[in-house]
Amino acid sequence: MPAPLQQITTSPDLPKAADAVIIGGGIVGVFAAYYLAQRGLKVALVEKGLIGAEQSSRNWGWCRQQNRDARELPISTQSLTLWERFAGESGENTGFRRCGLLYLSDNEAELAGWARWRDFALTAGVTTHMLSADEASERGHATGKRWRGGVFSPTDGTADPSMAAPAVARAIMQLGGTVHQNCAARGLETENGHVSAVVTEKGTIRTKTAIMSGGAWASSFCRQLGIRFPQASVRSSILAVTPGAEGLPDALHTAAVSVTKRNNGGYTLAISGLGRIDPTAQQARFAREFVPMFLKRWRSLRPGGLEGVRGGHESLKNWRLDAPTPMERVRILDPKPNAAAIRETHERALQLLPALRKTQVSTTWAGFIDSTPDGVPAIGETSELPGFILAAGFSGHGFGIGPGAGHLIADIVTGASPIVDPAPYHPSRFNSSAWGKVADF
Repeated sequence: MPAPLQQITTSPDLPKAADAVIIGGGIVGVFAAYYLAQRGLKVALVEKGLIGAEQSSRNWGWCRQQNRDARELPISTQSLTLWERFAGESGENTGFRRCGLLYLSDNEAELAGWARWRDFALTAGVTTHMLSADEASERGHATGKRWRGGVFSPTDGTADPSMAAPAVARAIMQLGGTVHQNCAARGLETENGHVSAVVTEKGTIRTKTAIMSGGAWASSFCRQLGIRFPQASVRSSILAVTPGAEGLPDALHTAAVSVTKRNNGGYTLAISGLGRIDPTAQQARFAREFVPMFLKRWRSLRPGGLEGVRGGHESLKNWRLDAPTPMERVRILDPKPNAAAIRETHERALQLLPALRKTQVSTTWAGFIDSTPDGVPAIGETSELPGFILAAGFSGHGFGIGPGAGHLIADIVTGASPIVDPAPYHPSRFNSSAWGKVADF
């Protein structure tokens, strides 16, 4: 069953030319197009399915600084400001609010790790509060148990995954940009070794700048261009429950289960890090690069099935520009949720938060979280093909930092002073070592 998603009407006519073409209508792609259009560029965004229909509507909705890898913290901080600013600029509602994020734990080692991150965050101007046992138990009173400690990050918050990307897409069109659903990009044309056009199933758009923000499809698309981008996907299963529970935190993380309040008054339930690895040809191709990450997370990653093969997003096949591609065969990646994971998540949530027993399961879904070997996204112009900018591999963090990533992409395209240092995200880092540092948080 698909995750909840607000559907919108988009532009009917494909332009013959654009200053920039964005491939992929997830949260990163729409914000990149929005900030480019805001600067007066003629932009066209093409999406093979529906805006926000894949991982951008299948995540928790958390917009956090808390426990971010040091390389992602600056863009996380900027993104929180941009989430707030977007509503005032556009008049659109993404459901964003700084409700604060609450972390509770009985594990001394985990609490010590959070305390170390707090000390680091203070050097970056980020406020987060370590909670004593009494403070944690008070904030977590809905659990009915005593906790050893916790963390509360008051400036963090959530946005609504069902409405955020569509809201930004509407804002793009208000600025004069065009947005095209059910329009897959098949590949690129080049002139003198530089991007010259994006070829879609509905026609060709002349452009000197193409931005690949296709999520789990990015590596396969890059392969068509002779660009090696190591990427692997993990299938995560999530459920939502109906409204009816009272007194719960808006956003709560524990080792057992994480809970997020939705705009309709219901809650999203998930187990952090729990996922299935569905074997694919691409998984095998990049296996060596991902060994450190998979070893670090072996307790929560379990063998999967054929969902990855059925999706077609990790195929090693070559595509033709004049024939349908795997992206047209599978418009929206909608893998089956793992029944055991759904059952375990729901049982843990009911045990942790008794008020949830007044609710019922309303929806279950799964999504593919696309990751890089070091757990940090790739954002930057590729050395192999000038004019081709990669923005993918967000490793489950893309929703929260979508505004900052989109702004950074617009900075790169226009030559503006970057909102954050782009160096830690540049795709070239994967050319030097396959055994880069795995993100700590």
